[in-house]
Amino acid sequence: MASQLHFLLVPFMSQSHLIPFTHLAKLLASHGASAVVILTPLNAARYNMVIDQANASNLKIQFHIIPFPCLQAGLPEGCENLDTLPSLEYLPNFYAASNMLKEPLEEWLSQLEAKPSCIICDVCLPWTSSIASKFNIPRVVFHGISCFTLFCSHNIALSKVRESVTSMTKPFVVLDLPDRIEFTKAQLPDALKQDSKGWSDVLDQFKKAELSAQGVLVNSFEELEMLYVKGYEKVVKKVWCVGPLSLHDKLFLNKFGIDGDDNASIHDDSECFNFLNSRKPCSVIYVCFGSMSRFTTSLLKELAMGLEASNHAFIWVIGKKVCSQELEEWLAEENFEERNKGKGVLIRGWAPQVKILSHPAIGGFLTHCGWNSTLEAVAAGVPMITWPMFAEQFFNEKLIVQVLNIGVRVGIEVGVGNMETEHVLVKKEDVEKAIDKIMDQGVEGEQRRNRALELKEMTHKAVEEGGSSSSNCKLFLQHVMGQIHN
Repeated sequence: MASQLHFLLVPFMSQSHLIPFTHLAKLLASHGASAVVILTPLNAARYNMVIDQANASNLKIQFHIIPFPCLQAGLPEGCENLDTLPSLEYLPNFYAASNMLKEPLEEWLSQLEAKPSCIICDVCLPWTSSIASKFNIPRVVFHGISCFTLFCSHNIALSKVRESVTSMTKPFVVLDLPDRIEFTKAQLPDALKQDSKGWSDVLDQFKKAELSAQGVLVNSFEELEMLYVKGYEKVVKKVWCVGPLSLHDKLFLNKFGIDGDDNASIHDDSECFNFLNSRKPCSVIYVCFGSMSRFTTSLLKELAMGLEASNHAFIWVIGKKVCSQELEEWLAEENFEERNKGKGVLIRGWAPQVKILSHPAIGGFLTHCGWNSTLEAVAAGVPMITWPMFAEQFFNEKLIVQVLNIGVRVGIEVGVGNMETEHVLVKKEDVEKAIDKIMDQGVEGEQRRNRALELKEMTHKAVEEGGSSSSNCKLFLQHVMGQIHN
């Protein structure tokens, strides 16, 4: 019985990690298990609605709060989440602070009478392996990225491409993949393109901790990337694809009649949804770049002018990191919002992305290719315009455009870590051209839309009773049950 199982979830303190981790906690609890999620004070405050939802549906979910050692790690006070860093120069300090969570977590575990049945840890926190060993607790690694990315990254590291590729812009083929996939060194995540011993050591720690785990849980589903799932199964002990967790969560909330909107500023009768309700099916472009993306004002101007120049309606989410005084002044000077009244809506800050993507009026999604956003678009059956920037986003672009055939590139060739350079990497014309292509009513556009709808159907089947992700979740629970009875 899953009710005997008690899971400890240890996420990395970043939105792209915390969102699927909290969804995973709800999924496990919906099967009768209990789950404790390790959070820091400010992150716990952000996710209070998870506890409210758990209480409303009689799920056994708790938070255990550990202070985040900002000052000790040389971080400004209150920088408990990656998206609160004033600059990505603080990233090493943030990792250092994350590693300092080991001791208080270990101390808390030592005081527990009943130890967890299993630790589900973030791949970015390899020190959890020593804690699991110390207390003899089974451990699995949770990946909030695709098996495509995992398998590509593994094969790139294995082929020693960091040593063999000297040019940052010369394409190379990733060996031993089901498809012909090329990258340039400039498109790789920092850890893969750096030749420094420091990064190499970090990657080695991550890989060692992953290989010593009993297996990996992945926020993906088998039908989406079957050949890459099979490829990665040869690398680790076991792979359980249990995603998309955002869709599990949506179905869970619907089942219990819970409003999943944790931000009361945008409701069904808001300007955003009134606008969508007034548009024809598949006629609106949705533009959103996640919580970590940082743009120069010059680049945002090109984006704005490209949206305006296209013949299609749009909703543009301007994230908190992007809401600069300089941009607002330019928008005001240009009278941009008034000039595009009836054609476009600007949302500043947070937006209910899953809800917007699910609206019939949405015909395309201009995205940074974060994995959570990618899965949300796949689940909604929405084709994508890809604008990757950093981390594994170029990997996701290759999957979207080349493997799944549900995307169009805006044309970014070089990853820019924090987007704080003054280079204009995308022009107005690039944006306009990509929008026209994704909304194309010809044969190519129709094929892309049909493929996106096929994947949507596959996605929903995967999370339903008897579907691959639903079955994998049960198999995972059975595996852990077998461990505690051994």
